[in-house]
Amino acid sequence: MLRLALFSAIVLSSAIRLADAHEDHGGEAGGSCEMSPNVRVLAEYRPGIVTVDGHADDWADVDGSEFPLLPALDPDEDKAYAGGHMTVKAVHDGSNVFFMLQVDGEYAYSKGGNNKCPSVALMFQVGEDASYHNMGGCTDKPDTCTNKSCRGHEVDIMHFSIGNAIPGRLYGGNLIDNSDGNGNDRFGHLVDVYAWNPHCRYLDGKGPGNSSNAQNDWHGAWWHSSLTFHSGYLEGESPYGKSGQKGTYSFEFTRSLRTMDHFQQDVQFTISQASKMAVAFWYPTSGNPWSGSQHYSASCNWLPLDIASPNGPSISRVRSSSSWDAATAFALLLSVVSFCLSVFIGYWVSKTKGVPFTPIDRL
Repeated sequence: MLRLALFSAIVLSSAIRLADAHEDHGGEAGGSCEMSPNVRVLAEYRPGIVTVDGHADDWADVDGSEFPLLPALDPDEDKAYAGGHMTVKAVHDGSNVFFMLQVDGEYAYSKGGNNKCPSVALMFQVGEDASYHNMGGCTDKPDTCTNKSCRGHEVDIMHFSIGNAIPGRLYGGNLIDNSDGNGNDRFGHLVDVYAWNPHCRYLDGKGPGNSSNAQNDWHGAWWHSSLTFHSGYLEGESPYGKSGQKGTYSFEFTRSLRTMDHFQQDVQFTISQASKMAVAFWYPTSGNPWSGSQHYSASCNWLPLDIASPNGPSISRVRSSSSWDAATAFALLLSVVSFCLSVFIGYWVSKTKGVPFTPIDRL
């Protein structure tokens, strides 16, 4: 029985190692620009650490994920963004989710010229049939797509073009545009958009079959590390910095986990569950303005976004049933060993000769 206990422990240990190896297997991209299935964006529960001002200082202790930026229409590594990878970080406080995007790049700013400045966008799956490719993947044309014909293909988009945005200032949802019932931002062009495909893309509250009853739920700010006037810039100080200075762009955003959307225009985040997201980046290479399709992407498909539980980073929906938590596996190993030893000791005691009973009156 002792041999049986040792053999069981060895077999279980081997099973744990095989399970770990299986979990890591298949990470190769296989010639594709898609990320490894083990790469994901984790939004930890970290309440009260983020001020949405575009500065990355308060994100220093938050782990991020790095992604190469490849042209969305031609994902060739030889045509990757010359500035390097983009770092994506996320946290939440139980009510709101926060994102920080950081990418190196020479300072470029042209007031009023959105396509002569860097720009970023986040896209999230809303409809269950919404694909990353073709921005939702509905096959309808602009004159035929409706919320009925394209139902299930909705994607939620946040797009920030900084041509009219002062660095360090907050943009996005505001009383004027929200009172008009749409996702516009007339001050800084940090807009809340939904789409069924690239040709059927509208501000929240606009588009065929939608009533004007929506709002911009996003807020955000931007910064460049070459800028030194941290007490706050004014609009008259544009372009705020010297063109061509090397540094890092930081784009910081926040939105409530849940919104009041009734029209399938906003993604709804749930703690301990996974969502699907994508990240896009535009940059005026060599000073040339970019067009809408000339953007870089952090992946060629959806990236998993995990909204972690306050009790830990594990996500029930995205965990593989074959993956083993180390602590659970170790506890199970000890339980099996203890059980086997108990059986062995019981068997050994049962085989031992009993001590004869001697009546007290014979002493």
